[in-house]
Amino acid sequence: QEYHNNPYDLDQSLTFEEVYWKMFDEFIYEQSPKSHNAYHASFKALEPLHRLVFKDIKVNQLQSAVDKSDKNYPTLRKVKVVINQMYKWGMKYDICPKDYSRYIDIIKHKHKNPRKRNQTPFTKNDIDILWDLANDNRYYQAILILIYTGLRITEMLELKKVDINLENQYFDVINSKTENGIRRVPIADCIQPFIAEWLAYSKTETLLCTLDHKPFLYRNYYDSYWIQLLEPLNMTYRPHMARHTFVSLMAEAKIEQTTIKKIVGHQGAMSLTERVYTHLDVNILIEAVNKIYHP
Repeated sequence: QEYHNNPYDLDQSLTFEEVYWKMFDEFIYEQSPKSHNAYHASFKALEPLHRLVFKDIKVNQLQSAVDKSDKNYPTLRKVKVVINQMYKWGMKYDICPKDYSRYIDIIKHKHKNPRKRNQTPFTKNDIDILWDLANDNRYYQAILILIYTGLRITEMLELKKVDINLENQYFDVINSKTENGIRRVPIADCIQPFIAEWLAYSKTETLLCTLDHKPFLYRNYYDSYWIQLLEPLNMTYRPHMARHTFVSLMAEAKIEQTTIKKIVGHQGAMSLTERVYTHLDVNILIEAVNKIYHP
């Protein structure tokens, strides 16, 4: 960046872009590379302002750039921080007459929060669509495996092939975020062929793998597979909703809560009586998951 090596030119004609780099040098440069990237990404979102003379920019122009950036609410919060810092720098050196950043409204974009994606279970219609696509794409099979096992997404991504007993229709969760999450999970009849296909396909130690046969990291799976598979179908579910879907389908099938908690690893939420009777035979668990809805 050429501005890094130039002395401050406080002639009142600095552009928005020039003010950004001068502010960056003084306020941000000593921070971490992660902070640098966050600031640069937010600055990039304001491209329509880059070549405008900073002191001449009006509130409506700032607001328009923010509104048209099409960023979600968490990102816009970062964008506003960048603008705040720029005006802080500008006021310090008398580059601008007023701090217009305080008037920028991002609250109206709060509905664009990606964390507020669909928080309801998968509908049966959407489950039907996934079944229709599963025969042609094994990555849709993976979503159905998640729905029909009640696994947490990290538990599924870390599930190793050696921990799967396909013949007896169960697998063991060895890695879980909770002690109660270490458990034996039944394999429903309907997804047994999917797991068999993945066992034959995957060339790594985990059941699921990337296209180049490497184990998944969550971010890679979510960004490059989950989103890419569901967005064209206008589905906005997050992976955790597959687990909620499993619990809902089990309850709808009138499966006892003790059995549901046993399968999903919610034993910590069990009553003392329930904990006494949690040593359920895996065949009972298989029978239970075979009762839930599937096309």
